[in-house]
Amino acid sequence: MKFMEKFELLRHMSLVSLIVLILCIITPPIFATRNCDFPAIFSFGASNVDTGGLAAAFQAPPSPYGETYFHRSTGRFSDGRIILDFIAQSFGLPYLSPYLNSLGSNFTHGANFATGGSTINIPNSIIPNGIFSPFSLQIQYIQFKDFISKTNLIRDQGGVFATLIPKEDYFSKALYTFDIGQNDLIGGYFGNKTIKQVNATVPDIVNNFIVNIKNIYNLGARSFWIHSTVPSGCTPTILANFPSAIKDSYGCAKQYNEVSQYFNLKLKKALAQLRVDLPLAAITYVDIYSPKYSLFQNPKKYGFELPHVACCGYGGKYNIRVGCGETININGTKIVAGSCKNPSTRIIWDGSHFTEAANKIVFDQISTGAFSDPPISLNRACTSFVVY
Repeated sequence: MKFMEKFELLRHMSLVSLIVLILCIITPPIFATRNCDFPAIFSFGASNVDTGGLAAAFQAPPSPYGETYFHRSTGRFSDGRIILDFIAQSFGLPYLSPYLNSLGSNFTHGANFATGGSTINIPNSIIPNGIFSPFSLQIQYIQFKDFISKTNLIRDQGGVFATLIPKEDYFSKALYTFDIGQNDLIGGYFGNKTIKQVNATVPDIVNNFIVNIKNIYNLGARSFWIHSTVPSGCTPTILANFPSAIKDSYGCAKQYNEVSQYFNLKLKKALAQLRVDLPLAAITYVDIYSPKYSLFQNPKKYGFELPHVACCGYGGKYNIRVGCGETININGTKIVAGSCKNPSTRIIWDGSHFTEAANKIVFDQISTGAFSDPPISLNRACTSFVVY
């Protein structure tokens, strides 16, 4: 090989080496990390992730809730499994027992503090006389704090109960999931606030969200998987109760979705700052709005029909004049407001919540990291990533 040819080869190799070095420097380390081995999950939120908490405190939703998978009502607000179930399943963990359930619960691999109707801010109207859960996010934090101290006592005492609680180091190694905020917005709509007034409450709601995440971090949590809020303007609950709302090209109430998008924007920014404030934490923002909205944009692509009509219920344009499982009197005959023939062909189960089929599609999309910030998959959600 001639001298000039050797020189050109060496020069080319140096350039390649330089490019590789630059890529190693600028490429976030998250793409080379190992998969996370979460031994437990602790869940906080509202009905979208409730596995029976509200049912344990008050009363389980009636049949046909749970008919598709569990073949009975388990307290989940769906015909079957919810996204949290698929998260647990993906790590080979059992479905989470509700913290409030005193019978048959096993907390070895975590606990679920979420309850249907929960809010971030403390609500003014609570069950049984009102419509929201008394277990707001702040109360869920207090329950979790108490849970930790009680497990320490039980662990020291030993015996059979010590086998039903998480190991001490599970609390720092666990995945902490959050899905809450929708009820804060809906509470404003049904509290006769204007769209503008509800929008104005968003910064305060998000701020309280962050405060509670910090509190849970201070108890030892390190890996956070935090869902945005949903496109509530696509649900029968909003569409039926606010019929004059301007619709977008997919039949969703445009302004109500815009409030949800504003909430999500503020939450995403707040979590970006929280990563800087808590560099030891792995904080993943999960845009659950987009994959859920995509179901309404192109329902046929996913095998769905009647995207805005509830599968379970009775009457009206959206099939929610009578609630799912409620008894009604028609021409002197009492009947139960039951489910549609094939829930797997529907997006919405009962007016606000998704069917198992829709939940599975959304889970499959968010678990890849395609809708996450930073863009990491669920099985790498233990990875800390801070951009300065």
